[in-house]
Amino acid sequence: MPPETLTQTPGGGADPAEPERLDVLIIGAGLSGIGSAHYLQERCPGKTYAILEAREAIGGTWDLFRYPGIRSDSDMHTLGYRFRPWTAAKSIADGESILDYVRATAREAGIDTKVRFGHRVIKSSWSSEEARWTVTAERADGTEVTISAAFIMNCSGYYRYDEGFTPEFPGLEDFAGSVIHPQHWPEEPEYEGKRVVVIGSNNSAHDICAALWEHGADVTMVQRSSTHVVRSDTLMEIALGDLYSEQAVAAGVSTEKADMIFASLPYRILAGLQVPVYEQIRERDADFYARLEAAGFQHDWGEDGSGLFMKYLRRASGYYIDVGASELVASGQIKLQAGQVDHLTRDAVVLADGTELPADVVVYATGYESMNGAVADLISPEVADRVGKVWGLGSGTAKDPGPWEGEERNMWRPTQQPGLWFHGGNLHQSRHYSLYLALQLKARAEGIDTPVYGLQEVHHTH
Repeated sequence: MPPETLTQTPGGGADPAEPERLDVLIIGAGLSGIGSAHYLQERCPGKTYAILEAREAIGGTWDLFRYPGIRSDSDMHTLGYRFRPWTAAKSIADGESILDYVRATAREAGIDTKVRFGHRVIKSSWSSEEARWTVTAERADGTEVTISAAFIMNCSGYYRYDEGFTPEFPGLEDFAGSVIHPQHWPEEPEYEGKRVVVIGSNNSAHDICAALWEHGADVTMVQRSSTHVVRSDTLMEIALGDLYSEQAVAAGVSTEKADMIFASLPYRILAGLQVPVYEQIRERDADFYARLEAAGFQHDWGEDGSGLFMKYLRRASGYYIDVGASELVASGQIKLQAGQVDHLTRDAVVLADGTELPADVVVYATGYESMNGAVADLISPEVADRVGKVWGLGSGTAKDPGPWEGEERNMWRPTQQPGLWFHGGNLHQSRHYSLYLALQLKARAEGIDTPVYGLQEVHHTH
């Protein structure tokens, strides 16, 4: 197999049917895609790249999800790229502010001119002989374009272009009201006086419930499994204050330094370090948790008491960083019903115990497909299985099956599929790892020997 190098190749060719030739093809114009593009421009001058974006705008998740109440769940010190600090005064940024920021960043760096909007990847194939990808994308007008690239950088995240994860509850076809997934929220709907049942109890479910309640809806949250909740201000003060805060900046801990400190902690010991942090949080906010559980909310601290960060690193689900909705749940202003959904009728959601929840609108806040699923769609099921599971540490906890890997599976590093790289995560990870991913490609661009100690073994397919 030819060595995996980044070589300059002219675009197009004399034959108009010949694929456009690029060095790097980035899939997704969200925070990770824009950050990676910046460092490719900065560290690999003269090399060619493009960003394929299925939608008509930059922003990724923040453009895709327009459900009411979407916002960041940590304060301003965790936001922004290193090369363009976040300067907005808001402590908790709303979705529009984050969209404005990432679009301005792309515009100022000229990255927006590299984005091919309305290009949905429909198939990809890898040539071992040429060490290149051939990628076919469908434009918004239905025509197709073919691109040849040495590398694909998948920055499409957990959120597949088509649908989120939507359970097939019996009776859905009989329901007379509206059924919505957060990934496809309608434009400016009217919910005042409507009976809304939100299925789910994690981040998006809480944000949606609170926003619809504020707009006069009669909202019921259906909690199907326990959720870990931590107040945003408590989290920032106790868990992150030494790294991301005004006090940290005053002590000389810049965002760049804080990112490096956080990333330097081995995941093997991180859970043990987090347990006392969440014991302190539990003690400080004891009254808050007592009121929440008295309202019937099923709360957990993670299987080993390690709280939010480990849940995120292991499974990227099962938690809510509270920016206000939990108080509405605790007070009963957002109704709460625990149980499994059995079926839908013409005007209700019926739980397994027979409880009927009258509904004009049902919201499926039920999660999203994994990055493996995106690879199966964007490239092929065979490549998805060759790469294996993406994300998780192999902790053996729920939704993170072993064996132990020790790093996020297949993220920001070479995979079992030559030429395929993954980038994503939260705002901090998008900022921090964009540089290191670009440096790995730069090494190949310069012809530097890049031996890999050991590629991740594949234990779980898509």
